[in-house]
Amino acid sequence: MAKAKQRVHPLEDLIRTERIPHIWCPGCGVGTVFSACLSAIKQTGIEYRKFTMVSGIGCSGRGAGYARLDSFHTTHGRAIPFATGIKMANPELNVIVFSGDGDLFAIGGNHFIHAARRNMDLTVICINNFIYGMTGGQVAATTPHNAQSATTPYGNPESPFNLPLLAIASGATYVARWTMIHTRDLTDTFAEAMAHRGFSFIEVLSPCPINYVRRNKVKLMDLVKKFQTHTIIRNDADPRDLDLDFEKGVVLGKFVDIDRPTADMLYEEIRRRRAG
Repeated sequence: MAKAKQRVHPLEDLIRTERIPHIWCPGCGVGTVFSACLSAIKQTGIEYRKFTMVSGIGCSGRGAGYARLDSFHTTHGRAIPFATGIKMANPELNVIVFSGDGDLFAIGGNHFIHAARRNMDLTVICINNFIYGMTGGQVAATTPHNAQSATTPYGNPESPFNLPLLAIASGATYVARWTMIHTRDLTDTFAEAMAHRGFSFIEVLSPCPINYVRRNKVKLMDLVKKFQTHTIIRNDADPRDLDLDFEKGVVLGKFVDIDRPTADMLYEEIRRRRAG
């Protein structure tokens, strides 16, 4: 009897299979976003050796360790400075930052602002799970108003960041937002962002099923349904209209795609002038 042919996963050449099973919880969207990111890398047709992935600390930060690329699992909040150093040392690399909202916008918020201001040629993917997922469910810079967390048991009195608005105001030249269920849009957007020359930022809405969903006594499937029924695709939307409000509707799409010189291009121009 002929031996059955072993099936090969379509992303096997990009996954460190020796590290599987992964640590992400059932219902977590990080794995879906990670898969879309790897699919986008394949879609670009660029050699894998020309990519590198950098992440910080948190659930999303584990992505770098699962990617069969040159990858760096860095310190908390410092993924973007590490990625900046890599890009400036080797401008030919396609540098992807794959991390979470706490890592990128709380402890790492200042780094985000200045990398966008400089137009560093990076692709920054932020999985926004609305909370500090891995470290105990504390309130984050993205936790919705009135939502419960470990440190706001009676509801969050603060307003969360409007991440696309922050990115655009800081100088990002490519900005988009999708949810964890928009997998095809994510893959296409990631591939487009990787090809974009400049600071690319993609927010992915993916609520933590443990520390956000359970704590706020909502059902994950109800949130997923809202991602279908209460989201509006509106490319080029006014960034002031991008606050998260699932009752009125959350705007998704590509909001900015412009061209301006990148930091490595400007530094190279200075070097050439001095050498000439």
